[in-house]
Amino acid sequence: MGLWYTTREQVKRAAQINGPDEHPSIDRLLESVSREIERELNRHFYPLTAPKYFPYPNTQSPRIYRYWLDDDLIEVTLLVSGGTTIVPADYFKEPVNCGPPFNRIEIDLSSGAAFLAGITSQRALEVTGRWGFCEISAAAGALDEADDGTETELDVTDSSLIGVGDLILIGTERMIVTEKALLTTTTAINMGAGIAADEAVLAITIDGIGSVKQGEIITIGAERMLVEGVGGAVLTVKRAYDGSVLAAHLDDAVVYAPRTLTVTRAAVGTTAATHADDTPITKNVPPGLIAELALAETIYALAQEKGSMALTVGQGEAVREISGKGIADVRKRADEAYKRTRGPRAI
Repeated sequence: MGLWYTTREQVKRAAQINGPDEHPSIDRLLESVSREIERELNRHFYPLTAPKYFPYPNTQSPRIYRYWLDDDLIEVTLLVSGGTTIVPADYFKEPVNCGPPFNRIEIDLSSGAAFLAGITSQRALEVTGRWGFCEISAAAGALDEADDGTETELDVTDSSLIGVGDLILIGTERMIVTEKALLTTTTAINMGAGIAADEAVLAITIDGIGSVKQGEIITIGAERMLVEGVGGAVLTVKRAYDGSVLAAHLDDAVVYAPRTLTVTRAAVGTTAATHADDTPITKNVPPGLIAELALAETIYALAQEKGSMALTVGQGEAVREISGKGIADVRKRADEAYKRTRGPRAI
């Protein structure tokens, strides 16, 4: 599984899909849609740490002080030309006023450095760094346990901020979230009479303040509830959420949330490392239009599958055609905003 430009949770919410039955279909389509976006736009929207090699000289870079790149560059950690390391003080990443991403590297003409060929021109230039259109991030809670560097199931403090398909960063290591599982929030219901099986009962008092976060989907018994608000120890919830069944719950019933993440470690070129408890987590945030396109394409593909690829959904008198006109507009806007032509024309 690769990383995705929107999450399983966002697709379910937007398409009003309940329960886990369609998770395999959603995940498969998110993977397909995300890779197709990259293929169509000729770029990716996450930071990839890697060395890349280029011939020097070549027809695209006829000047000895300028080299056009055929990929989006975010940052350089090592630049080697003809076997000689060029230090950061001797080169510029351009265009300086609107990058990253950068599309070329230029030698500082006031320095004594230069791009050089090696014994042959093949792989004469090595650029190690982070590649991609952007590396925008957002805070996503923290670890709720120490990590020895090998675990693939990590406990976190807030399940509302991270979804399946997210690329997260802990310390210097990036990880892809592939699943979420329930973990106790270390709190319980604090209502003497318990909670009635009544959709009108929307205020739930719990033992601890701050134990549950707004936006989390909590589980009590077998009933899932969306936490729409938190006021001290009182949660305002939406009952029988995500296809679960409304039920009564006794006082002191434990409150769970999907805070255990299954992750792919050392993702996108990073290295596995140990992490202390309470280490902050951030997540990769693709451009809004890219996330919108991934969401729209996935929902459209799901509807197609339900209609047996006939571009219709529903049965009998309720059948309706799926035009896809809205998606075409999103595709057009994404293409105009982000499509990258190959070579130095991508300025």
